[in-house]
Amino acid sequence: MISFVIGIAALIAGYIVYGAIVEKVFKIDTGRQTPAVRINDGVDFVVIPVWRATLIQFLNIAGTGPIFGAIAGALWGPAAFAWIVFGCIFAGAVHDFFCGMLSLRNDGTTIAELVGKYLGNIPKYIMRVFSVALLIFVGVVFVYTPAQVLNVLIDQNNRDIFTIALVIIMAYYILATILPIDKLIGRIYPIFGAALLIMGIGITITLFTTGEAAAIPEFAFRNLHPKGSALFPFLFISIACGAISGFHATQSPLMARCLKNEVDGRKVFYGAMILEGIVAMIWAAAAMGHFGSQEGLAAAGSAATVVTKVSIDLMGTVGGVLAVLGVVACPVTSGDTAFRSARLAIADALHFDQKPIKNRFVVAVPLFAVGILLVLWSQTSAENFGKVWRYFAWSNQTLATIALWAISAYLAKTAKNYWIALVPAAFMTVVVTSYIITAGEGFGPLIAKATGSATVSYTIGIVIGLLLSVVLLALFIPLIAVKQKGKLSD
Repeated sequence: MISFVIGIAALIAGYIVYGAIVEKVFKIDTGRQTPAVRINDGVDFVVIPVWRATLIQFLNIAGTGPIFGAIAGALWGPAAFAWIVFGCIFAGAVHDFFCGMLSLRNDGTTIAELVGKYLGNIPKYIMRVFSVALLIFVGVVFVYTPAQVLNVLIDQNNRDIFTIALVIIMAYYILATILPIDKLIGRIYPIFGAALLIMGIGITITLFTTGEAAAIPEFAFRNLHPKGSALFPFLFISIACGAISGFHATQSPLMARCLKNEVDGRKVFYGAMILEGIVAMIWAAAAMGHFGSQEGLAAAGSAATVVTKVSIDLMGTVGGVLAVLGVVACPVTSGDTAFRSARLAIADALHFDQKPIKNRFVVAVPLFAVGILLVLWSQTSAENFGKVWRYFAWSNQTLATIALWAISAYLAKTAKNYWIALVPAAFMTVVVTSYIITAGEGFGPLIAKATGSATVSYTIGIVIGLLLSVVLLALFIPLIAVKQKGKLSD
C-alpha cells in the first residue's frame, strides 16, 4: 500500500518538477504562431481549448493499454509500480512531450517525417511502415478488447454479443476517421476521458474503504511472477502504455495541430502521460489487492474478466456502468484515432491532400480492410489475439525507442541537453532488442533449439541488446560534436 501511495505522489511531483525541466530544455516560444492558427483547414488543423485538448490527448493515448498492460504487469508484483513511475516520468512523458512539440514546430507533421528530419531517410522509410503497422495493430486491439469486455459483462457465453459489438465499433471508427476532428472527436472525447479518470478515482477510494489496499504488496527486489517469467525485459514490454508507448508518438501530432499556443504543450503532452501513468498504477494496485496474490490474479482469467470483476465487486452497479464507459468506450476512442493517425501518416508520406472527403476515403478504406481481416483472424482463437497483442506491445516499444533516438538527435543538433532523451533511448534499445531475440514470438525458440538451452537463449538476447545499445551510442558521438556548434535551428 505504501509503495502505491508513494508512486502516485511521485508521478504528480514528476509533472511539477521534471516536467518543468523538460519544458525549459525545449525552450517554448509563446510568440510563435502554431499550425492550428496559421494553417487552420477546418478538418485536422483546428484550434481546441487546452482543457479539451488535454482530455482528448489523454483519451487518445489511454484506452485499454494502461489497464490491460498494468494487469499483466501486476503478475510480477510491486516491481510494476517502479517501472510505471520511473518509465512514465523519465521516458514516456519526455517522449510524448517532444513528439508533440516537435510536431507542432514542424506544421503538425507525423512521427515518421520527424524521424526522417533528425535521423535521415532510411529511418524515415522504416518508421513510415512501422508506424502504420503499429496503428493498425492498435486499431485491431482496441476493437477486440472492448468488445470482449462487453461480452463478459453481458453474457460471456453468447458470442453474438461480441460480433454485434465489433460491427458497431468498426462503423463508428469509419466516421471518426473521416469527419473533421472537432465534429465528433472534439465533442465526445472529453466526456469519456473524464469517465476514465472518475473510474480510476472510484477504484482507488474503494480499495482503501474496503481494506483491500492492505493486500497490495510492498516493493521488494524479487520476482513474484507465478510462472517465474523473467522480470527483464518482459515486464517492460507488458507494461507499455502506462510507462512509455510509441503509439503516443503517432497520436501527439493530432493535438499538435490543435494547440493555440506552445505554452499549452506541457499540460497536453507531458500531463496526459502522467495521467495515464496514474491510471496504470491504480489498475496494477487493484489487480494485486483484489485477488490477494499473484497466483490469485493469474487464476482470475483474462484481463477483460479481471477489469469487469474488480469494477463490479468494488463499486456494484455503478462499477458496471463505469466499466462500460471507462474500459469499453475509452479504448474505442483510442482505436479510432489510431486509424485516423494512420490515414494522416500515409497522406503525409504521399503528400496527398486530405481536405476533400473523397481523398480521405481513398486512404482509409484499405486501412479498414486490413484491420477487419486481422480482427476476424484474432477472433478465431485466444492464441491468435495473444499474438496480435504481443506484437502490438513490442512494436509499440520499438517505435518509442526510435522516436527517442530522433529526439536525442534533435537535442544534440540544437545544442540542448540531449541526456534527457539519450538515456531512456539507450535503455529501451536493450529492452526491445533482448525481448524480440528472447521471447517466444521472436527468435527465442530458434536460439534455444540451436543451443539446447532456454537460459543460453535468454543470455544471448540480453548481450545482443546491450551491444546494439553501445553501437548506437557510438554512432551518436558525432552528433555530440555538432552540439557544440548548434547547426540546426528550431
